[in-house]
Amino acid sequence: MHSTFPLLRETDFPHIRRRSLESLQVNLGYRCNQSCVHCHVAAGPNRTEEMGRDVVDVIVAVLARHRIQTLDLTGGAPELNPHFRFLVTQARALGVHVIDRCNLTILEEPGQETLASFLASEGVEIVASLPCYSEENVDRQRGEGVFEASIRALKLLNRLGYGEQGADRLALSLVYNPQGPSLPPPQRSLEADYRRILGERFGIRFSRLITIANMPIQRFGSTLVSKGTFAAYMKLLKDNYVASNLGSVMCRSLISVDWQGYLYDCDFNQMLGLPVPRDGASRAQVADLLNDDLVDSVIRVADHCYGCTAGQGSSCSGALKA
Repeated sequence: MHSTFPLLRETDFPHIRRRSLESLQVNLGYRCNQSCVHCHVAAGPNRTEEMGRDVVDVIVAVLARHRIQTLDLTGGAPELNPHFRFLVTQARALGVHVIDRCNLTILEEPGQETLASFLASEGVEIVASLPCYSEENVDRQRGEGVFEASIRALKLLNRLGYGEQGADRLALSLVYNPQGPSLPPPQRSLEADYRRILGERFGIRFSRLITIANMPIQRFGSTLVSKGTFAAYMKLLKDNYVASNLGSVMCRSLISVDWQGYLYDCDFNQMLGLPVPRDGASRAQVADLLNDDLVDSVIRVADHCYGCTAGQGSSCSGALKA
């Protein structure tokens, strides 16, 4: 796989600083039951990296120390970590809003038969990958049979109360990624299409649609390099840069934690190996947050940051403007 960091290191992206910490995004490991082409984590069934209980305990302490509003759990498939349910229950006991970035098909994996009911009982928000409402497009991007399995999972979640109008406690968000080197279409109009088609064909309900631009890193970035389209995609991102999106980028109020407990300004920096620095050459760890909230610290940027500021903007919570 081609490393794209040498192509991204030199940048003219504006300098930005961190505001108060509102969200802790925790990558519980890179193991996943899928291997998606667009995956910026390069997750898959053969990955073995996994967060241990010692780091999980520190995360719980940090949540309590800073009264963090949101715990955003990701992977791989975060549910495959053996400490996933413990972390969820501890965070919810502290009153923290928990997000599970779920690929939907994990709900049908052996050993995960009670996962959906567990998430519902804890009031966990599910942010579910569904990169298209077309079976052909989803299976091309994520593997044969993934669309049908995803539809079954969404119907199960609906039966448990997810996606009901006004049911904020059981929020169900769907995630769209472009199929190739293009910007996502307008989030609001695409959401209307998702609601109409998924509702008419399958009776599926959901809370909102999140559109996320593909980052030129890991598998997707490597594919761009292999096809000779990396430079063209970067030009697209830079040509569509919108300065007003800088005020809303997720790194301003979010810190990413990798499976070993090291800190990053965002999940994308984590995948590029750009940690939050501490004392010169060393790397900051999640335990450092017990004594320091990193407010006003400089955020590390590179050319991939244009992916969050192009067009309508893009973050883990979707478009930055309507």
